[in-house]
Amino acid sequence: MGPMTAGGVKMSFMRIGVVADTHGYLNPRVVGVLRGVSHILVAGDICSAEVMKGLEGIAPVTAVRGNNDRVGPTSRLAEEVEVALGGKRVLVRHEVSLSKKGEEAPAEFRGRGLDVVVFGHSHYALVQYRDGILFFNPGAAGKRRFNTVPSVGVLEVVGGEVRAEVVVL
Repeated sequence: MGPMTAGGVKMSFMRIGVVADTHGYLNPRVVGVLRGVSHILVAGDICSAEVMKGLEGIAPVTAVRGNNDRVGPTSRLAEEVEVALGGKRVLVRHEVSLSKKGEEAPAEFRGRGLDVVVFGHSHYALVQYRDGILFFNPGAAGKRRFNTVPSVGVLEVVGGEVRAEVVVL
């Protein structure tokens, strides 16, 4: 997506789909939710080349492997990828440990110039800022497990600001 104007001032706009923990199942509703995104980030536990093909049919994909991506093409993905999207530095990884207390970002993420850290693994959606970094887990997009409701995420970069939304499937 290109620039838009607000009061005659050009603003950048980018809509990014965020998916994690499909566990080999691409929910048909994901296609509708992510239609029109410029890029898709996948935070692991894809478990299927067919899921990757389905997502690539929507938009370009940047993906990492998860702890369940043990065989096939998804096993060869990197564990961590950093990408620039909409003028923001985004790190994608499957597992991220955040302390239950405090508002500090884990030390490994501080001082790296990151704007967003996208992750999965827990199957629980999370939108939380720590030390100016957005930590975003879209929840699990696969079949319902662990008393969670399947969901995906959408990041919007508008005029230099990042907005995060969790969309229940």
